[in-house]
Amino acid sequence: MEDIEKKTFDVVIVGSGPAGLTAALYAARADLDLIVFEGPEPGGQLMQTTDVDNFPGYPDGVMGPQMMQDFREQATRFGADCRYGYVTNIDFENRPYKITVDEETTVFAKSIIILTGASAKWLGLESEQKMRGKGVSACATCDGAFFRNEHVVIVGGGDTAMEEATFLTKFAKKVTVIHRRDELRASKAMQKRAFKNEKIEFLWNSELLEVMGDKVVQGVKVKNIQTGEESVLEDVTGVFIAIGHKPNTDLFKGVLTMDDVGYIQTKDQSTETDLPGIFASGDAMDPIYRQAVTAAGTGCRAALDAERFLADSEDESKEAIAQSHWK
Repeated sequence: MEDIEKKTFDVVIVGSGPAGLTAALYAARADLDLIVFEGPEPGGQLMQTTDVDNFPGYPDGVMGPQMMQDFREQATRFGADCRYGYVTNIDFENRPYKITVDEETTVFAKSIIILTGASAKWLGLESEQKMRGKGVSACATCDGAFFRNEHVVIVGGGDTAMEEATFLTKFAKKVTVIHRRDELRASKAMQKRAFKNEKIEFLWNSELLEVMGDKVVQGVKVKNIQTGEESVLEDVTGVFIAIGHKPNTDLFKGVLTMDDVGYIQTKDQSTETDLPGIFASGDAMDPIYRQAVTAAGTGCRAALDAERFLADSEDESKEAIAQSHWK
């Protein structure tokens, strides 16, 4: 990256999922000098997603990687410079901000948009990873509609698990919740809703041992952790892991305000963080919706907020120069 070494950009975009590439599109159309560092997983979580049926503009659905390629091509058409690179350090002490990429390239930024996303927590099973996108998912809202009138399982016992289990009953004929304990961690309201739903059953004190199948999910192997007894649910076609998400924000700990989990906190209804010229959007600051379309919306907002910030900063500089001339 010798061509950009020590260069100062109007905007540096950290991340390249739906939020990052939407921010790049809007910033490029605003004629800002910008660069996108795509991170360790260019395209974000959608690169691991097969069919996307819930993003506007794709009436026949689209493969996740293809959709992200479309996003990227649209942003680059307006001049966005998208490069593979992992931001390894940011010096927040001075402005413009000094950014280190891949521990060797240095650039400077008048503003930064953080869109590093969040990663679903997985169980760590080999079969789970093998079947991701083939019936194993971490997003019921994204993939639930593919399992109409089928039997699915969901692993977890918190609010997210109960919310997704309830959502899945709109499509599935049966939802089995697999939970390691003999009681749920979810709020009383969420528990009550789940217990009242006739389509939801519970396997207590149990853990998922294996996702069975080759090209698609064809069952699961479960173990009772109290008795050691193993059993197979042969009619299961979908497995949803709901044990939480981890925002990819470790780089900003101790600098930006975050909640207890690590989601970046922004001011009021904007994407502004508590540092001037630093903005956050997408799943790095959204613990609730975690959808491609909502991430794209916050990416748009962040680019507009950055554009206003840069315009205001320029006005302040001009005013300071004018005042110095009068002295």
